[in-house]
Amino acid sequence: MNKFKQIATFSCVGLFTVATPIASAQSYPTKPVRIIIGFSAGGGGDVSGRLLAQRMSASLGQPVIVENRVGAGGAIASELVAKSPPDGHTLLFAAGAFAALPALRAKLPFDTEKDFAPVSLVVITSFALSVHPSVPVRDVKALIALARSRPGVLTFSSPGVSSSAHLAGELFNMMANVKLLHVPFKGSPEAATAVAAGEIDVGLPSVVAAMPLLQAGKLRTIAVTSPKRSSLLPQVPTLDEAGLRGYDRGGWNGMFAPAAVPKEIVVQLNDLIGKIVNTPEMTEALRKLGFEVRTGSPEQFAAFVKNEMVQNARLVKFAGLTLN
Repeated sequence: MNKFKQIATFSCVGLFTVATPIASAQSYPTKPVRIIIGFSAGGGGDVSGRLLAQRMSASLGQPVIVENRVGAGGAIASELVAKSPPDGHTLLFAAGAFAALPALRAKLPFDTEKDFAPVSLVVITSFALSVHPSVPVRDVKALIALARSRPGVLTFSSPGVSSSAHLAGELFNMMANVKLLHVPFKGSPEAATAVAAGEIDVGLPSVVAAMPLLQAGKLRTIAVTSPKRSSLLPQVPTLDEAGLRGYDRGGWNGMFAPAAVPKEIVVQLNDLIGKIVNTPEMTEALRKLGFEVRTGSPEQFAAFVKNEMVQNARLVKFAGLTLN
């Protein structure tokens, strides 16, 4: 979602080609639908997925069950879906880390481009660059100066290696020419709590996750990572405004199905998701979680993910990241 993405456009429809229909979608679904989430319960992405699942169930006439399969940077959840029957009854609600896996792992038990059918981008979000109150900075310029004076000493937290927040931090390192030391946690709540407790110096929680900690005096938010100010924290400048020109990085969540799922099921799910999340009720509920609704066609989502992969490959190389 920053300038790196200009190298690809939404015309990139070759990626994630949806297979020719092998079955009729007229009777879909015929049993409960599972949505697999590769990150821990309680974070904004998990909550948004559950809100979507509840409303999908009402429309589909079948239970839509959310399952958290945490681990390996989201690879465990992705593999489960990639190897599931391609009938639309097992879906992946992926986070931004999905598009970083190919750059991190030479050998994955699935092919990110060939084994999934993108259904729809659902939401995007920005992060709140925040520090513990004990860190003696009140703006981005001061944080950069402090980090340059203590290379590799100041720490920053994220929900895990290759998570969107982690790569947002690495983009900050790259653009600011600093070295904040990354400390991964097993989920977003844990990463934010570690900064609030003073165990970690800097964090990149979602705007919503930062707000109560900010109001309680446990965090000091000095910038947001989106190109525009957050409506929830209008007084906080963007990183671009604060001096890192062109900085634009955020998180996202989107829905995937196994690659060979019939095209008409992909279209049906895409239409349903678009109708659900673009209602005033859902748009407001997601806004309160810090999300902006961003839907579109499966082809647009495929191009979006390709853009993310290109950007992430550059960040992964810069940070020297690998996953075991």
